[in-house]
Amino acid sequence: MRKIVLASTSPYRQHLLKQLQIPFVTAAPDFEEVIDPHVAPALLVRHLAAGKAQSLADQYPDAVIIGSDQLFVDQRGRTLGKAANERGAFKQLRRMAGRSHCFYTGLAVLDCRTGTVQADHATFSVTLRALSDQQIKDYLKRERPFDCAGSFKIEGLGIALIEKMAGEDYNALIGLPLIKLVTMLEQVGINVLQISGE
Repeated sequence: MRKIVLASTSPYRQHLLKQLQIPFVTAAPDFEEVIDPHVAPALLVRHLAAGKAQSLADQYPDAVIIGSDQLFVDQRGRTLGKAANERGAFKQLRRMAGRSHCFYTGLAVLDCRTGTVQADHATFSVTLRALSDQQIKDYLKRERPFDCAGSFKIEGLGIALIEKMAGEDYNALIGLPLIKLVTMLEQVGINVLQISGE
């Protein structure tokens, strides 16, 4: 079994990858994320995911490395990342309330033996309920989602902010498109069902 490395310290991505029941290690990528608003979000998240995976190639020369990154695009087409603090999160959620937004989650799988990188992305649309300033403040105080694109955690209390959702893979909204990942792993000879069934 080849070593699988998740190029992320995100507990959300680790939890998702554990669902596939394959052994893996995690490592912090040595990669600076630059959010360029002039680059199409689909291209940008694929580039960021690939950059994270490739930043660990020298440390794991025989591994399969998984990278992922996420952005969201607001109703005006602006590409936004993480808010980083309560004030920024409040402003994000206030602008987002009552509107639909699209999350882009990039995924890359690097085969270090061959240097081959597979990169793709998944999209997920989210419509937030109309929210009062107090509701937003109460939510932020309870969940503190400042490390999340969009400033809410859909897998937690953030579900209470949502009016509707649509997309191909709910896991992509949390941070790792598992449906695409299973296919990419098969391309490098890792069959998830065979491994978990042994």
